[in-house]
Amino acid sequence: MIIVKLGGSLSQSDTLVKCLNRVEQNYPDSAVVIVPGGGAFADQVRLAQHHWQFDDKTAHRMAILAMQQMALLFNGIKSNFTIANSLLDIQKQLHKQKIVIWSPDIVELDKAAIQASWDITSDSLAAWLAKALSARELVLVKSAIIDASLNLQQLANQNLVDKGFCDLVMQATFKIQVINQQNF
Repeated sequence: MIIVKLGGSLSQSDTLVKCLNRVEQNYPDSAVVIVPGGGAFADQVRLAQHHWQFDDKTAHRMAILAMQQMALLFNGIKSNFTIANSLLDIQKQLHKQKIVIWSPDIVELDKAAIQASWDITSDSLAAWLAKALSARELVLVKSAIIDASLNLQQLANQNLVDKGFCDLVMQATFKIQVINQQNF
């Protein structure tokens, strides 16, 4: 199984459609779970938190809802993909279909003790999912230019992956790629 996280900023152009099409083209014989970034929806959460000064737990839950909105957007573009909310639902859907879009379940993430912080974004949630599902590969597709010579910590230092990502993948048994959309 392969986890492909598509950054929310990809939705700001036609790139999103191209990336969704590439998922089908690049992994025709693999079970794939797409993890959506929060995109503009998550940006609105950041703005609202800054304005209203609510706590990180509330912001975290709202950011999960942003990912859920992006999952609906992805499914609206690719209706032949299916949405799954929980680990169990993903496993069931993968038996029926090869490409699943994850719409994260807030309760499941709370039970998994996922930290409610902006240090944990959809990058880290994709890593958590890859670990929970024993994926063989995690691919983070970004709109930013990625220097292939940088290691994960250097990418985190440049805010190209979130601050919690390195801790979550420290003992990962799956392959990790962080790539620009043009290389996907």
